[in-house]
Amino acid sequence: MRKQKGFSLIELLIVVAIILIIAAIAIPNLLRARISANESSAASIIRTLNTAEVSYVTNYPSVGYSLSMAELGAAGANPCVPTSGSACLIDDTLATTGSSTGKSGYLFVVTGAPASGSSSSANGTYVASATPTAVGSSGVNSFCSIEDAVVRKDSAGAVATYGTCPGLPSLGN
Repeated sequence: MRKQKGFSLIELLIVVAIILIIAAIAIPNLLRARISANESSAASIIRTLNTAEVSYVTNYPSVGYSLSMAELGAAGANPCVPTSGSACLIDDTLATTGSSTGKSGYLFVVTGAPASGSSSSANGTYVASATPTAVGSSGVNSFCSIEDAVVRKDSAGAVATYGTCPGLPSLGN
């Protein structure tokens, strides 16, 4: 009688079981790594928005800080000619889709406003915020910054406003 070659059903089931055990260990680590990468990207974009706001207020002091991310972008112009309505300081993809579809699992919003008690028509304040699109899945922390350029985080993942952002811990803490 000839001996049959190949694997038995039991051997195949054992291999599948081992693969499933390894996957069960690896998938949560992969998800945590993705969340960590999304959060790092969001904090970096908030820093970029801070730099763009400083450049904007330096170039257009009579306007003050921008009212929105659209004013920091190119407004679809190619080549971009800087004006107070489209300053060409950030990527147009971020400027136009950051608050609607987001980037790297986060929604980004920049809101400018006149400084309280100021008689000037220039925007004296702004808040830049990044909020996870799905808290716990795309990110855990939300990030914000105001004109002091300190990036702050909220462990609850809530939307930060100009009133709540200064009370949050800085990213370094």
